[in-house]
Amino acid sequence: MTPHEFETFLKIWDAEAERTVRVLRSLPKDKYDFRPDAGGRSLGELAWHLAEGDAYNSYGVAQGGFTLNMRPPGIERPKQVDALAPGYEQVHREAIARIRPMAPEDLERSVRYVSGEDMRIADILWRAIFHNIHHRGQLCLMCRLAGGVSPGIFGPNREEMAPARGQAAASAGSPARSPTTGAGAR
Repeated sequence: MTPHEFETFLKIWDAEAERTVRVLRSLPKDKYDFRPDAGGRSLGELAWHLAEGDAYNSYGVAQGGFTLNMRPPGIERPKQVDALAPGYEQVHREAIARIRPMAPEDLERSVRYVSGEDMRIADILWRAIFHNIHHRGQLCLMCRLAGGVSPGIFGPNREEMAPARGQAAASAGSPARSPTTGAGAR
């Protein structure tokens, strides 16, 4: 990974973290324990799993490998929805702080991943981003199922589009105006 690619990676990771924070802030405050699948994670547990992805992957990389009993500092799960976004922001800052000092050539090294396979550090970090995007999508759906409104991620959601649709409907009955003369279409 070149220095430019590394900086691009860090920018993408931060941008995805910002999107995640928007979702965490949108969660219904009284639905931490909402669990549409009795065997699955609750809304709060799934939300915190996003922080765990940043924490464990960056910690294992910084430690030079992963073990089943490793535990990054500060990873205790908040028990209130209001604490999830600030907690995630803190965990993400700490994850970036673990990775930023690495040299681009360090990212080409392989370490033993928790699965037991040897993986390049760059691949582990990219997978961490994809892992969070995957679970963030699940969290957006859970937010809706719990009665909340998740924000648009890569474009507006239906609630964010409503004003634009209203304006379009209101102007649909008027003739189109020429941008140069201002005259209506005939």
